[in-house]
Formats: sequence, structure tokens, C-alpha cells
Amino acid sequence: MGRGLLERAVAFAAYRHRHQFRRDGVTPYVEHPKAVMAILRDEFGVQDPEVLAAGLLHDTIEDTATDYDAVAEEFGTRVADLVAALTKDKRLPEGRRERAYFAQLSRAPLAAKFCKVADTLHNLRDSDATLRPKAHRKGHKLLRTFKGLRPLAGPLAILKAALGR
Repeated sequence: MGRGLLERAVAFAAYRHRHQFRRDGVTPYVEHPKAVMAILRDEFGVQDPEVLAAGLLHDTIEDTATDYDAVAEEFGTRVADLVAALTKDKRLPEGRRERAYFAQLSRAPLAAKFCKVADTLHNLRDSDATLRPKAHRKGHKLLRTFKGLRPLAGPLAILKAALGR
């Protein structure tokens, strides 16, 4: 199940993000979710295929025309629930949206928190000088939000090191 699930998740993410690029305008956007999955697997030691699939799909609801039902139908409700926990409510004004999102993350399942730390870590590593301050602010806010969560100690230490503190 695991290998097939991940292959389907890569293909699904590639298709859903097919017209999107990273901020450099050259790198296909799908490289970001693939990097998030690699961080989860290779640096955080996550073995659960559903969590790895959620890492691959973490931006599909937020940044494409994909909805929860499409993710649930293809990958099951657990994966869809994790992706939903990682999705900002774009109906809210930006200031309120960020507060609501971090409150949502604080209540999210541990697996979603692992995905968010991996996402933040990749965004930090991939940011250039102009985006680095925003990536640092978000990284520090995530450290505060998840502070004291023992199962996240390793991933948070990696994030903290990347932030240079």
C-alpha cells in the first residue's frame, strides 16, 4: 500500500500544481511538496505512508482547485484530514487568517505538525535574501506554537538550527 500510495500522491500533486512555479519562476512547484516529503522521511524518520502522502499533498487544497473531497476520495479521510489541518482559510482577511491558522495548527494531529515543521524548514532553506525575513518570522512563530511538544523535539531542533539559534 505504501509505495503505491506515495507514487499516486506524487502524480496527484504534480498534476494539481502543474501550472505553478516556485518564486524563482523556473522551478516547478511540485518540487516543494516532494522536498517536504523527503524531509519527513529522511530527516524526521517518518515511515507512515499516509503522513508522507499528506506532506506531498499539503498545499493542494490551499493552492489549487482541489477540495477536501477529492483528496479523501483518492487517498482516504486520514490523509485528507491532515491536508485540511495544513490548509489556511483564504476566506478570512490575512491578519485574521494567520492567527486562525496557527490556532488550528496548535490543535492539529501530531502528524500534521510534523508536516508543517518540514514545510517551514524547506521554505526557510529555499528562501532567498528577500524572502528570508518572512521565512524566519514564520519559523520562530512555529517554534513558539509547538514549544514543549516532546515528540517534535528532533524536528524542532533541526528547524531551530536552520534559524541560527
